[in-house]
Amino acid sequence: MISPLAYVDPSAKIGNNVTVHPFAYIDKNVEIGDDNVIMPYASLMSGARMGNNNTVYQGAVIAAVPQDFAYTGEDTLACIGNNNVIRENAVIIRGTHAGHATTVGDGNFIMTGARLSHDVQVGNRCIIGNGTQISGECVVEDCAILTSNVLMQGKTRMGTFSVVQGGCRFVKDIPPYIVAAHEPIAFYSVNTMVLSHSGFSDTLIKHIAQAYRILYKSNTSLTDALLRIKEQIPNSPEIDHIVEFVQSSKLGIIHQ
Repeated sequence: MISPLAYVDPSAKIGNNVTVHPFAYIDKNVEIGDDNVIMPYASLMSGARMGNNNTVYQGAVIAAVPQDFAYTGEDTLACIGNNNVIRENAVIIRGTHAGHATTVGDGNFIMTGARLSHDVQVGNRCIIGNGTQISGECVVEDCAILTSNVLMQGKTRMGTFSVVQGGCRFVKDIPPYIVAAHEPIAFYSVNTMVLSHSGFSDTLIKHIAQAYRILYKSNTSLTDALLRIKEQIPNSPEIDHIVEFVQSSKLGIIHQ
């Protein structure tokens, strides 16, 4: 299943039923699990770690050297989970410092020309759109969607089930369960359609919407808004996550 026209370093560890097409490049210090497909001209560089059943398309680069002046040549990692699709010319850059890693979870769809910079953390079942750029040390929680040509500035976070519409850029955190849009970027709505399709009950969606009405439309301080959310809305893991996400934000959240 490994083409003789591909380059595979003799020290690379490759699992069962892996297909490596002609002209792919597998570097030293690479570990690939079972049932993966590496298309022509894809490159898995030193530090790549890949689980099972991933497909890496033409021209994609996994574990590229960090574009970070703090990088001094340490052995770092880019860890890819299971069941991911990494489309043409996407680039995933490995961590900057020894012991650090860029991580991508399971079931993600990373589209053509997307870039994940050093030390980025992507959860599960996310969509990273065409040409989207995720800067260093960002966090993308489960089921988030960055549509095409989004620019996510360094150290920002996207909450679970959040969506950023195409062409937006942001320097503050995107809270969970919302749609963010416009220029400058702002809260647009609760992500109702996706939440409903994902099995959230109508009651829970109403509670999430109520939380964001308090957060964005109560004309009060952020601290007071969070207190009101905890006092006025029935407790659930989703409401707790909204409160925790906002409280833990180091850069602040986007405005309305």
